[in-house]
Amino acid sequence: MAKYEIIGGTPLSGEVVISGAKNAVVAILPATLLVPGKCRIENVPDISDVRILLDIMRSMGASVEWAEPGVVEIDCTDVPYGEPNPELVRKMRASYYLLGAQLGRYGRSHVALPGGCAFAARPIDQHIKGFGLLGADVEETEEYVAMEPGPDGLHGQRISLDVVSVGATANIMLAACLIEGQTIIENAAKEPHIVDLANFLNTMGARISGAGTDTIKIRGVKQLHGGTYAAIPDQIEAGTYMAAAVATGGNVLVQNVIPKHMECITTRLREMGAKITEFDDAIRVQATRPLRRITVKTMPYPGFPTDMQAQICVCMVLATGTSRLTESVYETRFFGYCSELENMGAKIKVEGKTASVVGIGDRKLRGTTVHAKDLRAGAALIIAGLAAEGTTYVKNIHYVERGYERIIEKLTKLGAQIKRIEE
Repeated sequence: MAKYEIIGGTPLSGEVVISGAKNAVVAILPATLLVPGKCRIENVPDISDVRILLDIMRSMGASVEWAEPGVVEIDCTDVPYGEPNPELVRKMRASYYLLGAQLGRYGRSHVALPGGCAFAARPIDQHIKGFGLLGADVEETEEYVAMEPGPDGLHGQRISLDVVSVGATANIMLAACLIEGQTIIENAAKEPHIVDLANFLNTMGARISGAGTDTIKIRGVKQLHGGTYAAIPDQIEAGTYMAAAVATGGNVLVQNVIPKHMECITTRLREMGAKITEFDDAIRVQATRPLRRITVKTMPYPGFPTDMQAQICVCMVLATGTSRLTESVYETRFFGYCSELENMGAKIKVEGKTASVVGIGDRKLRGTTVHAKDLRAGAALIIAGLAAEGTTYVKNIHYVERGYERIIEKLTKLGAQIKRIEE
């Protein structure tokens, strides 16, 4: 098993280029199953989740090629109907997008229940509700989800989600693209990667409107076609490097970003005292001391993202005064990292959905051995190690490598003393 060794105390400085959005790409790749032709996807991050998805697509019969770094060409024209490899499917959460893609293309689906980070129970009830309203007969077991057309066949429908769900919104969009009639998703997720998926599908011939609002309309078409599409930059990767700059007292230019997507994060970092300058496709983050306490509540976009909860918590730990952090999406997410930060000297009290973070002010976190328990918790522990005095070892780094492309290389270019060690 590999681990990261981090010698902390060096302010990050320089420029970092953000990769394509993980959460967009892991939906776009299954969406190519709907297309009888070659899709050229640009700005694809080389991370383990993407590699697993491409392996799944290959095992299904797709032609897949890395044309060049960051560019994947995939042709699903001759992919027959069949169950995707269950062992691969269980390795990642986003494999559930194969349900919507298969239902849209073949009118039926059989996919093992997905895996991924286990920081919370994340049911797919809203996905299943949507598929059922589209006319599918759905069977869900502890091992798989299977769908067949119901007695009236598949058809467009008005679907009102009980809660805002990114996964359900995307999956219903995938299923509805090729289904006759109009599908309307109410209480839809508005995240940038939902908009990106809709833009990809529209580029390939779909008719989707309203993405980015709480009502999305999908008019079914007969067929999609191949084409070229570039994924958006990764909002959460960018936010992670911004938080790392603040935590270490650094000065970092974060390039290849969409500043509008970052407002929910930049606003909070400014409240902590950071100086943030926005450009057309870049953001400069200059840390100041002391950091000020803040109050944050995670919310669906355009609110503060749950995927940045752990990273902003590290900044709170280093601030002066007591900050409050409320999780409204996955309340058990605190348990993935808070105890590890406490081992480094943090003072965090979790009560239900809220954590009170007593900042250590002028003092330092201390390096020690910590264990990542999910993707974003791992990123937070890396930030903590960069800001701590002494040496920190981060274990279970396979979680981190699910979502951060070339993280060692990028941090090293910013002056961090970090390396990957094989145990």
